[in-house]
Amino acid sequence: MKYRRSLSDAEDLTDINISPLIDMVFILLIFFIVTTVFVEETGVDVDKPQAASAVNLDKNSILIAVTAQNQVVYGGKEIGVGGVRAQVTRLNQKERLPVIIQTDEKASAGIVVRVIDEAKLGNAKSVSISTDIPRS
Repeated sequence: MKYRRSLSDAEDLTDINISPLIDMVFILLIFFIVTTVFVEETGVDVDKPQAASAVNLDKNSILIAVTAQNQVVYGGKEIGVGGVRAQVTRLNQKERLPVIIQTDEKASAGIVVRVIDEAKLGNAKSVSISTDIPRS
């Protein structure tokens, strides 16, 4: 009779409790969501010029667009040339980030140069102009 009790006790121990596993999966899910890098787009489409020396830049960067109508846009809002320095300074408070300027092919070169100057005065890590890789 003792032998039968030990078998029944062993059968009770074979149940697997998966609730800690579910808790661990939720914790990992929250961890990966929180640590994901979000890229904030400029909010406008620009027709970028093509360049043979085009390279991919960091995901962590400030994207500013200059449209064909010479509007300076960040985050879907027009900030103007005068708002570039303040925006770059505000975003560089924690860590210096590179600035990528997405210019339309028909944008005025003078406006683009002024945006580059304002980004540099806003303490940008580097200033680059976004281009497309030429299609062959």
